[in-house]
Amino acid sequence: MSNYIYLVPLFPLIGFLINGLFRKSIPKSVAGLIGSATILASFIVSAGIFFQVKQDDFQPVTVTLFQFIHTGNLTIPFSFLVDPLSTLFLLIITGVGFLIHLYSIGYMKEENAPDYAKYFCYLNLFVFFMLLLVLGSNYVILFIGWEGVGLCSYLLIGYWFKNIDYDNAAKKAFIMNRIGDVGFLIAIFAIIFKFNSVSFDTVFLEAPKTTTGFLTAVTLLLFVGATGKSAQIPLYTWLPDAMAGPTPVSALIHAATMVTAGIYMIARSHVLYNLAPVSQTVVAITGLATIILAALIAVKQNDIKKVLAYSTVSQLGYMFLGLGVGAYTEAVFHVLTHAFFKALLFLCAGSVIHAMSGEQDIRHMGGLKKYLPVTHITFLMGCLAISGIPPFSGFFSKDEILTAAYGKNPVYFIIGVTGAMITAFYMFRLYATTFLGNFRGTDKQQNHLHESPSIITIPLVALAILAVIGGFLGVPELFAKNANLLSHFLNPVLGGEVNVAEIPASTEWMLMGISTILAISMVLYALSRFSKKPELSEPVGFAKWMADKFYVDELYDALIVKPLNALADFFNQVIEKKLIDGLVNGTGRLVQYSSRQLRYLQSGQVGGYVLLMVIGTVLLFVVQLFLRK
Repeated sequence: MSNYIYLVPLFPLIGFLINGLFRKSIPKSVAGLIGSATILASFIVSAGIFFQVKQDDFQPVTVTLFQFIHTGNLTIPFSFLVDPLSTLFLLIITGVGFLIHLYSIGYMKEENAPDYAKYFCYLNLFVFFMLLLVLGSNYVILFIGWEGVGLCSYLLIGYWFKNIDYDNAAKKAFIMNRIGDVGFLIAIFAIIFKFNSVSFDTVFLEAPKTTTGFLTAVTLLLFVGATGKSAQIPLYTWLPDAMAGPTPVSALIHAATMVTAGIYMIARSHVLYNLAPVSQTVVAITGLATIILAALIAVKQNDIKKVLAYSTVSQLGYMFLGLGVGAYTEAVFHVLTHAFFKALLFLCAGSVIHAMSGEQDIRHMGGLKKYLPVTHITFLMGCLAISGIPPFSGFFSKDEILTAAYGKNPVYFIIGVTGAMITAFYMFRLYATTFLGNFRGTDKQQNHLHESPSIITIPLVALAILAVIGGFLGVPELFAKNANLLSHFLNPVLGGEVNVAEIPASTEWMLMGISTILAISMVLYALSRFSKKPELSEPVGFAKWMADKFYVDELYDALIVKPLNALADFFNQVIEKKLIDGLVNGTGRLVQYSSRQLRYLQSGQVGGYVLLMVIGTVLLFVVQLFLRK
């Protein structure tokens, strides 16, 4: 079955080509069907490969399609790696991706036919590049997919391109990702220089033979790329602005594809990071800082999608914390559960926005529970999962990371638990303000309130089920021996528990109890505070700092954007217009002036021509005399 791995990215590519080439003639119903069916086909093939990989005697397989680059001693094949890690990501991308495509059929139904087909064309291309990213058997193929999802994010965030704010958000995402990608690209060239290869198996085999300093430099450069793609400090500000795109796009970017690329890349490169402890520490501390910063900002956001966006940034911080303490399996586990509950939350938000006629400010909502029963219960399931309430999926994955963090450094655990408390608070502030209490919108909005059609609610129910039961794939050994199915599956690739410090069972129970009690207490506090009396007044003091995102965007604007714009304006006005244009235009004017003066020599008078001949002859005679001397 693994020999058919090429079919997994091929199906979305075919969907992209059909919808792209025939977007002006293809009916909307056919465009949505093709876009969704191709992802479903990829999921079916991925599931078949998964069951093959799941067998105990399976060995990783590299499937080479053709030689991509061959120069000197360097050979880079266009090849795919089939192993537990890549297979798990295939299921996440195609499974959750299919539900988002299905949801999009109903959500985007108001678009006209050419734009509707173009939307699914972009969506298919996005999935294609993400599949290429996780399947590549070397850093170059991974980087091609990496750049491809960056391009598609630009296209989808700016999908409604007639809105200049959406265009700016798309450009911001594209540029900030390119900043991170420079680090990734330099790391690839360094790997080629040192190992004369970019294939994972060769690089990881040779890595222990090289110096720690080189590995530290390379892993930090790789991490620079990851901070851009997976929205960590300092390159995180593009992700909240990515809400400009259609809501299903937000779900796809935040849950199943782009933002998980950085986590995948570091998990795939775990051999290098294990040999570079300084880089691991940097990854962990960056993750912790991002957890707290993004969570605090989320507390005071009133746009339903912005709350979820900053929540994504914070949750990605937990994944990086897991990677930084060597808990690679646990970090990937949180990628899996996060894909379930975050896709669910974003799609529920889309259902709410659809019912509210485009309104996204939660201060104008309230009391939606009775109008949107399916959306309400599924959104509640997502909130419980992300808050880490047992037995929902987020409880298992987040606590596994927090336990591993405690084994590395108890301070990591304290900061992580603080972030979990804030998460539970802002998520149930969001839930209570949106669904409980009295409706605060207009009469027109209230008359429009209705539950979304089944094409939208079916994916919500499916994701809600996964958000509830998905955590049982990684039940800690503390509960039952050999219960952690995911760890058993990923151990051959990621090394399992060898990277994580041993913690006594009693301590593990205590840590789990502390985090659970604190999370539940914050849920109850948020419900009691916001269910009857939502927060409608403008924030002041430190709360205003949180509402204004700690002015990080303004800081970047003052320190980077405005100086660069001023420099560009200087080059435009002085260097280009005055110097370059002055030289070019001045040369033209000089030629024109000279020609105007020289034309007077052509008077048509014979006497004048004779005089010039005499003067010329005399000058030649004088020159010749000087030359003889």
